[in-house]
Amino acid sequence: MTSITKNNPPFSLEQIGVGTVRFSSKGQFETHKDKMVNPYAETRIPKEIQIEGYQYAPQEKGLFPGIVFLHDRWGLTSQTQKMARQLAREGYVVLVPNFYNRQGGMITANAEVADALMHRVDEQLALQDINVCCEYLNANLSDEASLEQTKRNAHAVVGFGMGGRLALFFATRRKHVKAAVAFGGVIDNGPDLVQHLHCPVLSHIPQLNDSSDSQKMHQFQEAASQAVQPVEIQTYPHTSSEFWNDTRADSYQPEMTDRAWSITVNFLKNIFKTP
Repeated sequence: MTSITKNNPPFSLEQIGVGTVRFSSKGQFETHKDKMVNPYAETRIPKEIQIEGYQYAPQEKGLFPGIVFLHDRWGLTSQTQKMARQLAREGYVVLVPNFYNRQGGMITANAEVADALMHRVDEQLALQDINVCCEYLNANLSDEASLEQTKRNAHAVVGFGMGGRLALFFATRRKHVKAAVAFGGVIDNGPDLVQHLHCPVLSHIPQLNDSSDSQKMHQFQEAASQAVQPVEIQTYPHTSSEFWNDTRADSYQPEMTDRAWSITVNFLKNIFKTP
């Protein structure tokens, strides 16, 4: 089990840079050299769906592992961006795709709208997009060839709520993924899923009020001991879903959030052997 230690990130907020990203969902990436020889590269309208989002990274020389950071049902909110930046402080290149891009890239604070958006997400397309995000990180794209930042095939996925569910499924899809972390994320076939994992998994499970969701979480927890890869389950009594979301006053619990975050940081450090 991961031990809890006080976290002291190696990079400050001022040392973390951010940029927008936009690339083909087909995995065909234009490099800086392509743009140099194609005068229409910046204005050409692509035919395929584009993956859009943000990328956070330390503004220091070096190669860092990559994290694909998966937002919850509310969309790619400022709170998601804040957490992604915080994770980048630990020494990662953090790519945050917008899963609602096919629906106009909406962000909402309305629970009914959030649920409607979430249920319209095609999970198979979302999993393909996560895989393309890993390939984008592998491509080490930069305006300057000397500024490569990401280690190749050193990727993890970290997801919240809807994103946590996708993180668990993605752990069964990509052979080269190193780890998956899920904050919440209810799955229907936990016992089957744990037999197809390609990487270690850390799952933060709140004590849910919904009885059917609680049962599914319990089944996943029971199956974890028989998993083909290490599965660490952390439970949070007297919490509801989204206890980590500081914009939801009805569910946010800062002490539990700090505990879950420290465990996550240590888990990823152990995976990537980072200082």
